[in-house]
This record gives sequence, structure tokens and C-alpha cells, in this order.
Amino acid sequence: MVAQRPELFRAVTIDYPALDMVRFDQSSRAKVARGSCGWKATAITSLALPVSVISSFIVMSAMGFTLNVLTLMALSLSIGILIDDAIVVIENIVRHREMGEDHFTAASVGTREIVLAVIATTLSIVAVFVPVAFMRGIIGRFFFAFGITVAWAVLVSLFVSFTLTPMLSAWWGVNPHGGHATRNPVTRGIAAFNRSFDRLSTRYRGVIAWALGHRKSTLGLAVLSFVAALMLTPFIGGSFAPDTDQSEFVVQFEAPEGSSLEYTREKAEHIDALLRAEEEVAYTFTTIGSGATGTVKAGEVYVRLTPTDDRERSQQEMMAVTRAKLATVFGVRSSVLVPSGIGGAQAPLQVEIRGSAVVELQRISDESMRILAAVPGIADMRSSIGTPRPEFRIEVNRDLANEVGVDLSTISTTLRPLMAGEVATRWEDPTGEERDVVVQVAPEERRTVSDLGSIPVPTASRGPGGVETVPLRSIARIIEGTAPAQIDRKNLQRIVAIGATNVDGVAISEASASMRTALQDVSLPPGYSIVLGGETQQLEETAGYALESLALAVILIFLILASQFESLTQPFAIMLSLPLSLVGVLLALLLTGLTLNIMSMIGVIMLMGLVTKNAILLIDNANARRREGTERTQALVDAGAVRLRPIIMTTMAMIAGMTPVALSLGDGGAFRAPMARAVIGGLITSTLLTLVVVPVAYTYLEGFGARVRRFFASDDRVKEIEAERKRAGLQLGEGD
Repeated sequence: MVAQRPELFRAVTIDYPALDMVRFDQSSRAKVARGSCGWKATAITSLALPVSVISSFIVMSAMGFTLNVLTLMALSLSIGILIDDAIVVIENIVRHREMGEDHFTAASVGTREIVLAVIATTLSIVAVFVPVAFMRGIIGRFFFAFGITVAWAVLVSLFVSFTLTPMLSAWWGVNPHGGHATRNPVTRGIAAFNRSFDRLSTRYRGVIAWALGHRKSTLGLAVLSFVAALMLTPFIGGSFAPDTDQSEFVVQFEAPEGSSLEYTREKAEHIDALLRAEEEVAYTFTTIGSGATGTVKAGEVYVRLTPTDDRERSQQEMMAVTRAKLATVFGVRSSVLVPSGIGGAQAPLQVEIRGSAVVELQRISDESMRILAAVPGIADMRSSIGTPRPEFRIEVNRDLANEVGVDLSTISTTLRPLMAGEVATRWEDPTGEERDVVVQVAPEERRTVSDLGSIPVPTASRGPGGVETVPLRSIARIIEGTAPAQIDRKNLQRIVAIGATNVDGVAISEASASMRTALQDVSLPPGYSIVLGGETQQLEETAGYALESLALAVILIFLILASQFESLTQPFAIMLSLPLSLVGVLLALLLTGLTLNIMSMIGVIMLMGLVTKNAILLIDNANARRREGTERTQALVDAGAVRLRPIIMTTMAMIAGMTPVALSLGDGGAFRAPMARAVIGGLITSTLLTLVVVPVAYTYLEGFGARVRRFFASDDRVKEIEAERKRAGLQLGEGD
């Protein structure tokens, strides 16, 4: 022990340019002890935050990250995590001070005693965030910078807790709990808080002793709570991204086929007037025929709302009001969507009908829309194939055309400029602006089959008046028909996309399940299929990638714990905290009205690294006591009482660090809130259940491990193990 070798300190010097050489001896140590005060432990612990956060800019600069929503969210969510290691170290140092050790001895022994447990807890967190950073799909691109930033900050906090924290604890000094309680109200309050912790620790001894005496009942309650929480999943629902109030939405409308630009403009002005009548609308912006495939019959109105603090109704409520108003507008089909920022506004629910024949795709589309119209919670349905538009089909008699010397290219080059128009020249108007001069047959002369049939087509023969012509009707049959307004292709297949919006508080997962069930009644010929796209597809892909990352994180955590405890059974007891955390996650999402989405899924993955910290601290101390000869049950009770303070403190620190994010303060806060709320709920339930359930599981798994070792060990080795355990006051297979 350092305290037994004071000669070490007589040789320690500090070299500093502005000071003479200072020799640190026993009298200097006494001065440090007399100058210590209770607030120093808090100050020393808090230093881990700025060092870890500021150092994160190093890896951000090296990786080319910027200060954006995800990196800032990573730093804000990691605030409660970064201080955990320092809390555990400083708490153990203070505990040794309570045992009567001096500052240097307490700092040395206290840090060395907890070093392996702290390393295991930190590496467990890193093992979670590194897989998050390398997830596939769009969720992986979202959270690459997030995972790398948090992992780096946590590793730096581990370094600080093993260097700066014990060094300052030794040289600056920290007092035992409750010291100097009568100096001022602050210290008296701290002393009262510490005494409450002591009373809580005493009561916890009784709780853990009862749990170890009723092991089956304890595990039964844990399993029951987990199953009950899983039954809440259908009531929570799922979506790709959380609903956020962006203070904006888009109204897309479409007039009937053949509508003129003037008719569409009148409808656009009507819709715009209805929207501007709402006091929550700041301004609108209307466009007609925009986009790559825009036509004069389609338009869009961008609606910007006033800031969230200046209005009573949310964006979702305003969208519902707009839908009700647009239902009274005759002559247009409309939909209210949230702008995606990539490719304009897209309907969250998408049904893709794939096949070859356009006529069959039209039939399946009409039947699907008729069936989906009866599904509750779905609105604003639109089909990409649109309403069939009228057309003239020209079927050329190739034999007659060859006889008179007319080929298909001649017919097409003749009809195209006459029907669609062709730029013949450019004309400069009086203002000096150049305009195209388009040659086209007058509309009144191209309305009927007879008008089209009378168009002269030049032949290869020449007569007295020049090139001879023949009427189009003499070499072709002209038929009136209809054709789809738009034909889309995807993956070398023709598709028809039906877009819809979920309303009335129906989650994407619930609406998708209802749509999938309803579409089973659609009759599909061979070669045709119906799949769900949009946010439904994104949600399914995200869930799959999140499960992959979760599985990899669990495997890495198991390997870390197995190497730390040199056991294949004890990690299972510690990892029992993982499913227990889901109880709080699902309860928190249900109580706050949130869904399982990209953010809450990342919160669940985060929990896999966070909740194991408590069990690691508990089991590590129990193992140390058992190696000293303490009976197993007593070792678990004593370990729980000793580790209760750091467990509660680290949990409270993590909850406090995530509370500002959970409150969804400011614009965009609702996007980040599901992650923090999921983590807070999981921390609360996992901490409460871990303190009771993990010791019970530890006894079962330890007994199972003893039986396995006895089964595979030789007779001589069994005798050696029995002798060793008898010397430790234990029996082989204890806890069976």
C-alpha cells in the first residue's frame, strides 16, 4: 500500500518554470487533507465532460464531419454517459476515504480496484456504437457520424477517469461522505442526501435478500413484466421517422384530363384563398405544371405556417383542417403531404403494381383503389397512371401505303408538326424579346376522326403540280380510344404507383398492415405483383438493419464480458438487463404517444451498452468478495449495498443528460425526442429490475457453471476445486 511506504513521497518533485522546486513530504500531505472539501469530488468528476466533448472535435475533423444535427445530438446525448466512468472511480475513491485511508492510498487502491469493471462498461458502450456507425441502408448513412462521435467521446472519458480523476483526487483531496455537514446549507444538504443514500442502501439489503430467498418468484415477475411489455407493441405502432412540426406542408392538386391552363389557374387561386384564410398560415407559393413530368392540369401549393410558438394548432392539425376544406372544392383531386426535401413531397404510403400490359395495370390499379378506399385511416389516394386520356390511334395499312409510296416515317413527320406544333422561326416583339413561332393546325380542324383523316400525306410520286398527296384515311384506319396519362418503369418493369396518406393518428405500420390485408382480395394474373413501397419499405429495411446491428452489438458485449469475468455463464446474467430495458422503452413510447421509428430504434440499440453498466459493477464486486471467501448470498447482498450509490448516480446522470433532448425543446426537437425518451424509460426499468433480477440470475447461472465444470473436469481436478472452495467457505455446485 502507498500509505505504508512514505519514503516514496519524499522523492516526488514538481518541476515548473515559475516556481522553485517543491518537495512533497508528509507535512504537505497533511495540508492537502486539511484543505479538502466535499465539493471537490463534484468538480473533479465534472472535468470529464469538457475534456471528452472538446476532444470529440479531433475525430470529427479527421473524419470530415461537420457540426450538424446528428453530431450535435451525439454530443448532447453522450453528456450523461461521459461522466459515468468518473463517477464510478471517484465514488470508489471516496468509499476508501470513508474506510480511513489517506488521499493517495484511496486514489491508488480505489482506482485499481474498479479499473476492470470500468473498462468493461466503457467497451460495452463502444461495442454498441461502432455497429451503429456501420449499419447499412439510409439509417447507416444517418448515424455514421453519430456512432463514431459517441464512441470516441466515451473512450476519451475512460482515459480521463483513469488519469485526471485519480490524480486530482490524490493531490487535491476529497472528503468522505457527510464531512463538514454543519458549515453551510449546501454542505448540510449534501450530508442529508448522503444519509438518505445510506438508508436506501440498508433497505436495499432487505430487498435483495428477499429476492435471493424467492428466486423463482423474482424471475417469474421479471418474465411477466417483459411479456406484458411486448404485448404493448401493437398499440405503439411503427413509422420510418417521427412526426415533427416543420411548420410547412404541401397541397398537390390535379384537374380533370383535358383541362386548360386557365381552368387550372382558377382552381389554384380558389385553393390558395382557402389556405390563406387560416390565421396560422404565414404565406403560400403556388406553381402549375412544374416538375419533369408536369402538365397544365396539375399544380402544387406550398404552405408555410407561422412559428410553433405563435400558433395553437400543430402542423398535423392544420393538415387535417386543410383536407376538410379541400373536400369542398369541386373539379380537382387533391392531397396534403409533408415535404420530404428530396424529390419534393411524397406520399408516405406507396403501393407498387408491377406488370407488362398497360391495360391490365390500369384494371388492377382501379380495383386496388376501390378496395383501399374502404380501409380506415387512409386518405389522399392518387394513382400515377392517372385518368385515361382520350387519343387517336392510327393503324396504317402497310400494303396500301407501299403501293402509293408512303412509309411510316413520312406519316409521323407529317402529323407531328400539324398536331403537336413545330417551331418554324423566331420573332422579336416590340419590347425586344424573342419568341418562338409555332406552326400548328387550328384546334377546330383537328377535333374529330374526319378532320384527322382528311390530312394530306405526301407520297413518292410526282404529278403536274409537284408531289402528289393522299388523304390519311385512304392508307390508315383512325380509331378513337384512351391511353394512360403516365407510364412509369422501375427495375425494367412497368409499374403503377398508388400513393396514400395515413390520417386519424394511424401509424404507418398499422396502415400498411391494413393495406396488405385488403390487397389480398385483388385478382392478379400471372406475371403481375403488388408490393408496398414508400415509408413502409423504408421501415422494414430500417428494422432489419437495426436488428443486424443489435445482434452484432450483443455478440461483442458478450465477448467483452466473457473475457472480463473469465466465464461463459456470468455474462448471461449481466446481459439479462438487455431485455428488461425494453419494458421501460415500450412504456415510455406508449405514454408519450410515440412510435417505433428510426430514432427510437437507435435509442434501443444505445440501451444495450448503457444498461449493462449497472450489472457489471454489481457482479464484479460480488466476484471480488467471493474470492475473499465471502459466502455467495452474502457477497451479492454486500455488493449490492456497496454498488448501489454509483449505480443510482450514473443512472441519474444519464437521465439528466438526456432530459433536455427528451423535452423536445426548440424547432426540430420532436425528431430527436423519441431516442432520448426511449433511453430514459429503458434506464429506469432496467436499473430497478437489474438490482433485483440480476443477482438471482447470477445464482442460477453460477450453479449451472459449477455443474458443467464438475462434469467435464477430471477426478483429481474435482478434488482440487473442492479443496479450493472449502478453503473459501464454499461448496462445489453451491446454488443448485
